Amino acid sequence: MKKALSFLLIGVVFIAIIAAWLLLGSATSFTEKNKFFIIENDKTNKANIITALEDKNIIKNTTVFALAADALNIWENIKPGKYEVKKGASIVDVVKMLKNGKQAEIKLVINKLRLKEDLAKLIGKSFSTDSAEVMLFLNSNDSLQQFGVDTSTLFTMILPDTYSFYWNTPLQKILNKLKTTSDFFWSKNNRKEKAASVGFTPEAAYTLASIVEEETNYNDDRAKIASVYINRLNINMPLQACPTIKYAMKDFTITRIYEKYLFTPSPYNTYREKGLPPGPICTPSKKCLDIVLDAPKTNYLYFVAKANFDGYHHFSSNYAEHNAYAKEYQKALDAYMASKKQKP
Repeated sequence: MKKALSFLLIGVVFIAIIAAWLLLGSATSFTEKNKFFIIENDKTNKANIITALEDKNIIKNTTVFALAADALNIWENIKPGKYEVKKGASIVDVVKMLKNGKQAEIKLVINKLRLKEDLAKLIGKSFSTDSAEVMLFLNSNDSLQQFGVDTSTLFTMILPDTYSFYWNTPLQKILNKLKTTSDFFWSKNNRKEKAASVGFTPEAAYTLASIVEEETNYNDDRAKIASVYINRLNINMPLQACPTIKYAMKDFTITRIYEKYLFTPSPYNTYREKGLPPGPICTPSKKCLDIVLDAPKTNYLYFVAKANFDGYHHFSSNYAEHNAYAKEYQKALDAYMASKKQKP
């Protein structure tokens, strides 16, 4: 009798060890650092979740997973979303994650955007909302009215940064967070007051910064370029900003602005239309926005790239001086283009 009880106890202990190993040991079957799987709105049932785990090759033993999930009765309250399983996670870890609805954070990384299509693709790639649906929303003034923008000024509420969301975050919530972040930015460091001191609304300052952003990567030159454009606006002189031509033509591969391009019919063509364009031509960095707001007071009205192609510019207050620098740059550019053609 004692021997039988001993064998029974050993058997129970052995089964407990096996169960603990199956439930608490590493249950993942992949070598990567982590893997993600998506539970869609209409696929929160047991069969679809098991299939998702199998298709992604995430869990070694889905039978044990299903038994553990059954025991904790998680199937009735599964939340749709995107979930992350880290390498080495146990069955218990995955079951608890689903039971608690602990979704993976999605990072929306916004750098420089130029077109609404760029934003739509970025959101469509990372979230449950299709990019086509995003475009429909972004192209509707009625939809955008709640954010205080329209189809032209949409980007004025978007600052390049990294934002955290969940995969199934609705588009309106995504845009609302972008708007809230933008509002907070403008509420700090007297930015609204600085804009008003040169006759700008925040939207106008943002639009000018988007042009300055596209002119050069050098911040010290950006400050002077901003002063040039502010001076031109103050005397009702056309901005004549080359980046707006690229935007008007929707061709950002252009490296040289030919005279024929200047006749492109568009409200964004600042060679034909005076004042700022209807909206920004990209999403400028926060640094560039502050550079525009803190632009120095100068008498510069012109600038042209230096002939040594170092990325910097010559600045002038009169056209004669500017024209001399422009001819110097044009000559150097022609020579450079000719040398490229001669190369095999």
